[in-house]
Amino acid sequence: MKFRPRLVALLLLASAAFPFANAASATEPYLVADAETGDVLMQSDATEPWFPASTTKLMTTYVALSAVRDGRLTMDTPLTMSLRAARNPPTKMGFRPGTLVTLDNALKMLMVKSPNDVAVMIAESIAGSVETFADEMNAAAAKLGMHESHFVNPNGLHSPDHYSSARDMALLARALLKEFPEHVDLYNIGELQFGRQIIRNHNGLIGRYPGADGMKTGFTCPAGFNVVATAQREGRRLIVVIFGSSSARQRTDEAALLFDRGFAMTAAGTKIEALPASSVTAPPDMRDEICRGRGRGTTLAMQEDFVTSAMADAPNALAIGRGGAALGGAAPIMAVAMAAPPPAGPVANLQAAFDPVHVFVGPKPGWTGPVLAAKGDDDEKEGPHVSAYTADKEAKPTENAEAPLALKSAVKPPALLRRARPPAKVSRLELTPEARARMAAAAQRERGVARKTRQP
Repeated sequence: MKFRPRLVALLLLASAAFPFANAASATEPYLVADAETGDVLMQSDATEPWFPASTTKLMTTYVALSAVRDGRLTMDTPLTMSLRAARNPPTKMGFRPGTLVTLDNALKMLMVKSPNDVAVMIAESIAGSVETFADEMNAAAAKLGMHESHFVNPNGLHSPDHYSSARDMALLARALLKEFPEHVDLYNIGELQFGRQIIRNHNGLIGRYPGADGMKTGFTCPAGFNVVATAQREGRRLIVVIFGSSSARQRTDEAALLFDRGFAMTAAGTKIEALPASSVTAPPDMRDEICRGRGRGTTLAMQEDFVTSAMADAPNALAIGRGGAALGGAAPIMAVAMAAPPPAGPVANLQAAFDPVHVFVGPKPGWTGPVLAAKGDDDEKEGPHVSAYTADKEAKPTENAEAPLALKSAVKPPALLRRARPPAKVSRLELTPEARARMAAAAQRERGVARKTRQP
């Protein structure tokens, strides 16, 4: 197998200048496999358990598409945002409880922005509750042979009981491609247009690495930066899974180099499902390595760290890869030393241009079918009557939009949602008890302030 001359030079430069940098990353799992044959081309610790973060949403998508295939709903069926779903932490769309979103739009949002509230909305609307949906996720994992996986939620928010492996995620990616080929476009959307808002994909390979066509990234402090990615070249599609990178840029560059190596290789003969089980029984917690010393704001911003950001602003930054050769060897796959100004990496440090895919809230015009919602949630009784819109001027739908677009202001960060008051025309009878209590408390505070200002 041959490296490109420029990559050889970068590897030699890095090993000479930084021989001991980030040595811990040598134990982080990765896998490269042929999507058609299931042959493993390269791997390291691919069956060790790891926190999957938002790559979990690939399993959420698999269960949702399976439900469509089984006739339980359609891609146009409206799903209802519950109070529980709306209360999920970022990343989120910020929809108000009662907002309706079709499954098609929800899955597009899930793959691009990775909103945790939408993942819970999908789960509750399809299965009635998060817990029942998690049971379906685990049943699907068992059917696919995902022996190192256990799911407790549809979004990948951290739980010690929620884990997977690089091997299992490769099995899942392969199943999505083979069982639902009509929905492969879900995974390669470069950006969404939601009202006036443009939402870009977190996957730094799409639009930058030749042939990249999906799938899903993920990040939490305990997990690090994860990715399940696919790319095609000369009629051949490969799957790359990387867990535990230290930044979005490193994750992207490592994936690009693994694709380069994988496309230069022939089948190794070992199938994904035949990889031996690991002796490790619990996933490591990467919190100290990834997020120690960083505030909450910085940690949240790391989730938005696209390929054009951090490395261009840090001329002395270093991206170090992990160890491993074909089927578990110990040759380095990537070690790139950056100098000022930074050289072009494996993935061009440029903003890719995309044609935005339009998404909206509400049912499609003329929809007369059922509206799905969580079971046993009293807040859902009024759900379909609650608007996601605010009093702001409504965005005009474009010609290729399938239904009126939601307002940009409907997607508000949690702090704004907490301060927002219901529109003046909304009856108090239509508000939840919690909302009425907040309004009463606010009115009492205002009366107190008014009395103080009138005193001499």
